[in-house]
Amino acid sequence: MLFKRREEQGFRERLRLWLWPRVSWRRSVLYYLKRILRLSGTPYAIAMGAAIGIFASFTPFLGFHLLITVVIAWLVGANAIAGIIATSIGNPLTFPIIWASTYQIGYLILRGANRMPPARLEHDIMHRPLAEIFPLIEPMLVGSIPIGLAMGGIVYLIVYKSVSAYQEARRRRLEGRRNGEGAEPAMMRGGS
Repeated sequence: MLFKRREEQGFRERLRLWLWPRVSWRRSVLYYLKRILRLSGTPYAIAMGAAIGIFASFTPFLGFHLLITVVIAWLVGANAIAGIIATSIGNPLTFPIIWASTYQIGYLILRGANRMPPARLEHDIMHRPLAEIFPLIEPMLVGSIPIGLAMGGIVYLIVYKSVSAYQEARRRRLEGRRNGEGAEPAMMRGGS
């Protein structure tokens, strides 16, 4: 293969790079944004897919985020790949924040009072049976809906505008090449 590694990465190294990128967080975020921008599809489909992925990441159903994303994306005609990429917002660094906020909002909605999540929330969710943690999951599920919808709406607007602008610029660039402007870079055409 042309771009294959000389030495295969082990599981530990891949996990370490996923948790802490080699170069920087900024570069990793830009990489995912560019992957979403370059997907084929309408701006609606791509933006809706990303919004669904963000929404699914806020649900407490750890391990089912990809399945939830693909099913909802299929139902509404969204781009499932954009959704799968967007689910990466839910990761070991962001889950404690997501879970605490969804728990507080859900508890407020269900019981009309503000309550801090239990100190061992992350541990309990990962290591206890479902029957024992349902009193924790119920407020998290209720709280995930308004937070997930709000974050999904914000992501939808940002991705829709970004994909529309990217596709329009790409269309103009391709038209320019077809009309004989050649492969001259866009910055040099403007003159100055």
